[in-house]
Amino acid sequence: MSTYLAAAPTTDGPDAGAPRLFCFHHAGAGALTFARWRHAFAPGVCVLPVRLPGRETRLREPRITDARRLIAELEAQLGPLLTGPYALYGHSLGALVAHRFAQRLEHTGRPAPVLVGLGACPPPHLPMPLRGHEELPDAALLAALERFGTLPPFLSARPHLLRTLLATLRDDLRLAAGLRALGGGDGADGQGWDTPLACPVHTFAGEDDQAAPARDIAQWRRWTRGDFVPHTLPGGHFFVRDAALPRLLARRLGSAVRRRESATGSRAVPHAHSG
Repeated sequence: MSTYLAAAPTTDGPDAGAPRLFCFHHAGAGALTFARWRHAFAPGVCVLPVRLPGRETRLREPRITDARRLIAELEAQLGPLLTGPYALYGHSLGALVAHRFAQRLEHTGRPAPVLVGLGACPPPHLPMPLRGHEELPDAALLAALERFGTLPPFLSARPHLLRTLLATLRDDLRLAAGLRALGGGDGADGQGWDTPLACPVHTFAGEDDQAAPARDIAQWRRWTRGDFVPHTLPGGHFFVRDAALPRLLARRLGSAVRRRESATGSRAVPHAHSG
């Protein structure tokens, strides 16, 4: 199994050949963000949370701040698993990871995802809400996180967890800045970072999200040549933890898989659960 996956993909049984959904977590977090998603999609989709180095079971590994290195590692580790219909979902930092990974896959001629879901993250051509904040002292960084609503409430009462979170968050902010910098003219390196995706893109915004308001999320439209479908959900920046997002994504993914099947004459078994 890939070191990036929190769970092994299904290779036998009734779910063998089911569409795979690769999920990329937000800054300071890990694959446990998606621990409950299997229930929203089961039994029709193989949900595969992706865990970046330096957290949870990979805590002893150095965190990655180099954007190109991360995308190269994801291509090497996850590329062999893209053998049937698959989709990507990324939340906040994870949206940037999912988007750049999808660009890389299309640039190298791999089969495109049936859907790319991007949540709680402005597109690369817009300013990053916490740009430069990784260098702030702890107190100032915490104040900024609280101002944008990007500090999980339960951490305020757990100082020992806060220290770990801030260290991880600083590196994740550096990674996010690097992922954004791959666009905006960097396409001259021939890697296609400025090329809009050909696959459908669905965006997801929290109606109370101060860091990534719906009007900014809607500007991902310029990053796809395929269908673009924006969604707004109840909640703030961490609506990824609520039940509405996976239920909606399950329905949209099911529709995308059926459209792909109709276009190609193939059939993925089974279809996505309607949630």
